[in-house]
Amino acid sequence: MSKKVRTRFAPSPTGYMHVGNLRTALYAYLLAKKNNGDFILRIEDTDRERTVEGAVDIIYSTLKKAGIHWDEGPDVGGNFGPYIQSERMSFFKDYALQLVEKGHAYYCFCNKERLDELKDLQKASGTPPKYDGHCRNLSPEEIRQNLEAGLPYVIRQKMPREGSTTFNDEVFGEITFENSDLDDQILIKSDGMPTYNFANVVDDHLMEISHVIRGSEYLSSTPKYNLLYEAFGWEKPVYIHCSPVMKNAVEKLSKRNGDATFEDLLEKGYLPQAIVNYIALLGWSPKGEEEIFSLDELIDIFDVSGISKSPAIFDLPKLTAINAKYIRNMSDEDFWNHAEPYVKSVCKKEVNKSLLSQMLKTRTEKFKDIPEQINFIDNLPEYTCDLYIHKKMKTNEENSLEVLRQILPILEQLEDWNQNSIHDAMFKLIETLGLKNGRVLWPLRVALSGKSFTPGGGIELAALLGKNESISRIKEGIEKLESDLEQN
Repeated sequence: MSKKVRTRFAPSPTGYMHVGNLRTALYAYLLAKKNNGDFILRIEDTDRERTVEGAVDIIYSTLKKAGIHWDEGPDVGGNFGPYIQSERMSFFKDYALQLVEKGHAYYCFCNKERLDELKDLQKASGTPPKYDGHCRNLSPEEIRQNLEAGLPYVIRQKMPREGSTTFNDEVFGEITFENSDLDDQILIKSDGMPTYNFANVVDDHLMEISHVIRGSEYLSSTPKYNLLYEAFGWEKPVYIHCSPVMKNAVEKLSKRNGDATFEDLLEKGYLPQAIVNYIALLGWSPKGEEEIFSLDELIDIFDVSGISKSPAIFDLPKLTAINAKYIRNMSDEDFWNHAEPYVKSVCKKEVNKSLLSQMLKTRTEKFKDIPEQINFIDNLPEYTCDLYIHKKMKTNEENSLEVLRQILPILEQLEDWNQNSIHDAMFKLIETLGLKNGRVLWPLRVALSGKSFTPGGGIELAALLGKNESISRIKEGIEKLESDLEQN
């Protein structure tokens, strides 16, 4: 690529960043960085009705948390600013008037009533909605009179009525549209503001954007954009259209339908780097079997040829599996730094951080799983003796009671209380009794935790809880079993 690669992410500040939006930003960033180019952030905020207060800050925060840093943008500046579209309003109409002069655009004075009537007629006849060109061939005199009379107007693009427009997309290949199917889209609205379809073309040219990455829903608009580039005599960008990220085979991801945004996923305890890793794989395939990549590794291997034409299905279990791999690869210290807020939400006691980290790290898929795993540490939860019955471990209430009665004096006499000494004591008992491990360790786990699922087995739990607490809970387990068996 001889020309410097300049890509852009141009979101509208209309709320939270959904996964598809973040993927577009990521691909644009990866392409720029892969080719030693520039990644530009531009805020397209001209749709005031949909603009949400604070949404720009969410865009900044999301990109930064994802590790996507822009070379130019509203907050960092650059040679092609301003980078907020509402601050660029002074020149769009001038560009539109240039098109009017060249015969590629025209004044349209049709009022709302006429346009609504046209839509109703088209709907009734089953005709696709499209402007009928009523003002397309007004004489210069008619235009002058209407302007002098102060009639409201828009400026429309004058599409060719014959022939076709062909463009090449890096993902979908060569695509041709019949010009007769193209609508004379509005470029400048009646309030003098540009439409998105006009402003983004002008801004992309003025900011020297070389590659445009966006959703495939814009494929049908691309011939209109190209006709604008040709009318101005501007060089067209390289187009890369990405198929949507879907909830399932028929539904797109949508915040309105309760689908997770980037912020939602962070709140659920997913790591930002794991989310970015997974999003990169939504509709893009690297070469080889590896699927865990750092952002720097993604930059090295990213290739547009790996982008699929098919929609990508957002698979939460797949993201969870990738997140679990990231967690397992963390150091104990790094893991604890992430886990500590979740631990402290249910555990007020001082705990052995190193031991708890080791116990949790291999059993945590996302950090929000942690509280439910350890909510027994401060206080033994209420539980029924049914928990002692485990078919695979071959335990029942009777033999669990016998085992706990054997365990109690051994642990009471244990002076050096640590995981190794508890392990040695329990396995000596297992050998003495001639039992399978589970016959002894399952009742111990239940007595100590009151749960069937814990981040560690009975030996680890005893080491974590400490001697006094462990002895107390084993005694309570014995009493519960004795009482339950007497009643039954």
